[in-house]
Amino acid sequence: MVFDGIIFDIDGTLWDSCEAVRASWQESLRWRFGCFGSPDLAQVRSIMGLGPDEIAQKLFSRFGAHAREVFAALSVDECAWLSAHGAELYPAVIETLRALARERRLFLVSNCQDGYIDAFLHANAAEDLFEDCLCAGVTGLDKSGNLQRLKRERGLAHAVFIGDTAGDERAARESGCVFIHASYGFGEAEAPDAVLGSFAALPALLTQLEKEA
Repeated sequence: MVFDGIIFDIDGTLWDSCEAVRASWQESLRWRFGCFGSPDLAQVRSIMGLGPDEIAQKLFSRFGAHAREVFAALSVDECAWLSAHGAELYPAVIETLRALARERRLFLVSNCQDGYIDAFLHANAAEDLFEDCLCAGVTGLDKSGNLQRLKRERGLAHAVFIGDTAGDERAARESGCVFIHASYGFGEAEAPDAVLGSFAALPALLTQLEKEA
């Protein structure tokens, strides 16, 4: 069996944007709302992979009924910040993606807001590496729904999803994808099909899984 689609999560899998997001939110809260109490790095890390309503409730509840509105404004600024400044890529991510893209079909699926994937691609000059990208902020679907949609629209029968959290693992199972756990990321996995300890090891791991299938 050969994988006909290699699908990646972003946060905790391709890069760690926590410090960049923290800095962006701090700046935006100050100039937009005159607020100097910004979430710290640990708080930002704790919400990676969550949807916007969950994040607004968890980190911006002090704004009451306006929490979602405040977070929406910060999210727009965040994308502009990340596009301009980038974030911390995990080692060998771009080199490995470029090597994979020469032989395989690559995709992105994320729970992020509209504009976030574009920011990631622009910051890393990676626009040419992925055949398609889906996110909750555009489709309104959760990660499982986006994986299923991607498989359907791109005709993927044997796809693998690489992510770092239990939510990623659950979405992979619900959508019929093989799941590889990026163990260097933010979360845990219960029973992944394989564990990825470093991104550079991914090509060999894919080949191994294909031989064993």
